[in-house]
Amino acid sequence: MEQDHKIYMYQQIVNDYKQKILSGELKPHDSIPNQSDLARLYNTSEMTSRRALSELVLEDLIYRIRSKGTFVKDQKSGIERSSKIIKPLPQLKRIYFAHPGVKMRMFTLDFYRNLLSGIQAICEENDVEFRILDLGPKFELPDEEDAGYVLITDVPTARMDYVEALQQWKKEERKMVTVQFSYPHLQIPYVIEDNLTGGYLATQHLLSLGHRRIGIILTGTSQLHLNHEFSLRLQGYKLALSLYHIDFDPELVSVVDKMYEDESMGAEGFEALMSLSEPPTAIFAVGDYKALGVINAARERSLSIPNDLSVIGYDNEMFGEHIDPGLTTIDHNTYLFGTRAAEMLLFNWKPYNAAETVVDTVVPKLIIRDSTKEYTQD
Repeated sequence: MEQDHKIYMYQQIVNDYKQKILSGELKPHDSIPNQSDLARLYNTSEMTSRRALSELVLEDLIYRIRSKGTFVKDQKSGIERSSKIIKPLPQLKRIYFAHPGVKMRMFTLDFYRNLLSGIQAICEENDVEFRILDLGPKFELPDEEDAGYVLITDVPTARMDYVEALQQWKKEERKMVTVQFSYPHLQIPYVIEDNLTGGYLATQHLLSLGHRRIGIILTGTSQLHLNHEFSLRLQGYKLALSLYHIDFDPELVSVVDKMYEDESMGAEGFEALMSLSEPPTAIFAVGDYKALGVINAARERSLSIPNDLSVIGYDNEMFGEHIDPGLTTIDHNTYLFGTRAAEMLLFNWKPYNAAETVVDTVVPKLIIRDSTKEYTQD
C-alpha cells in the first residue's frame, strides 16, 4: 500500500478508514482489521496501527467488543441521536471520585484537576451530583444504591486490603470504574493511559529531529524495578529506537529513586547522563518536574536549551507553557479520562461479566514547544 510521507502513518490510516466509513464503503457493524492485520496492510508497526484504531474510537467511528473484534459504528443513528440530543436516562443520582487517602494537595496537579473537570462536566450535563470521597483507612463506600464510583489509587496505597475491598464491592454489584490503574483479574471496567505510546511519541519526536543519542530519566530503584507506568514508557522509548535501527544503550538510562517527583531528580539524572564519555544530545525526562530540573542544571553548566541540548518532559504541567523555553511534553489527556469514566457509569454500564471487561485506552498527546529543536553537528 502506497504511503503518504507528508503525514504520520497513523493519521493516514485514520484518514483512509474515516473516508471508507463516511462514504458508506464500510457499513455499520462491518468488521475492521485488528492491529496486527492493519500493520501488515500498511507495512507499519503495530504501535502505529494501535494508535490509529484508538484515534478512530476517539472520533466515535468504530467500537470494540472484547475477544470479538472492532466494528464500524452506526453513524446515521449517531447523527440522529446528537441532533435530537437524545441520551439514555442516567440511572445514577451521584458519582463519587473515590480515593484511598490521596493527599488533597495532589488534586492541585494538572493530572487530577483535568480528570476531575472531565467527570464534573459529564455530571453537570446530565444533572448528576458529583462528590470527592476519601475512602478512609477501612476503605468504606456509602450505602447508596443510586451512586457510581470512579476509583483511583497510587503505588503506596496499592495494598492487598484495597484489592480485597474491590472484590467485596464487586460482589455487592457496586458500579465502579477505575482510572489509570487496573486489576485485570477482577474484571472491573477501567480507563487507562497508553503509556507505551506516550514514551514512543516523546522519543520519536526527538528522533525525527535528528537526535540519535537520547538519554531518558526515570523514577525507580533500577531499570528492573520501575512502576508499571514508567516501565511502559521505557518500552515505548526502546520501540522508537528500534524503528530507527538504533541499538538500546543502557548507559543512556538514568533511574533516580525518590518518593515524590521534583526538580532535584532531573538534576541528578542530568549529571549522570552528562558525565558519560559521549553524552546525549537530547533528554527525555519522564515527568515535567524532572525536565525542569534538567533545564536548570543545564543552565548552571552554561548550556543552552535547545541549542546545546533538547529536552522533553511528560505530564504537561501548567508551568511548562510559561517557562523559557516552553517545555515540549506529553499530555496525559486526563480530561478525557474523566469524561470516559463518567460516561461508562452513566450510559455504558453492564453487569459484571466474567467473559467481558469494558476497557477504554486513552492515547496521550505530544505538545511541541521550544525546548526541542533539530539536531545539528558543530
